Amino acid sequence: MINAFVYGTLRSGEANDIAVAAARHGIAAPRLVGRASLWGTLYDFGNYPGLLLDAGGSEVVGDVYQIDAALLPILDEIEEIYPGQEGLFIRRQVYVEVLEQGQPRVFDCLFYPITAGGAIGRPVIDGGDWVKHRLGKTARAA
Repeated sequence: MINAFVYGTLRSGEANDIAVAAARHGIAAPRLVGRASLWGTLYDFGNYPGLLLDAGGSEVVGDVYQIDAALLPILDEIEEIYPGQEGLFIRRQVYVEVLEQGQPRVFDCLFYPITAGGAIGRPVIDGGDWVKHRLGKTARAA
């Protein structure tokens, strides 16, 4: 199993829900390990966010899942990661801490941050939570 930290549209209930993506391709359901956070800056790209790690940034929330390795190509496709091509997102590894049964546990996770150049001119998402931000945008538009 592989650990994945998801902070945007791969979160539960979002447009690219990681569990729905797995089910659609006949891959074992991801197991939610718990909520985690990273320090960085979250940017608004309209229908999805992008994250740049930054120790001086704010807390960005997400979820850690244990996933089957067969899901990796699907996630890469969602994030438009193609061999030999540079895109907005990149696949990286990061350590995150999750509370399990009240005890902190560190997980080595893959995640999909954006390239530094991709953030230029994009609005920052205050509060570091894509879901809350998206729901707020939807409420304001109604």
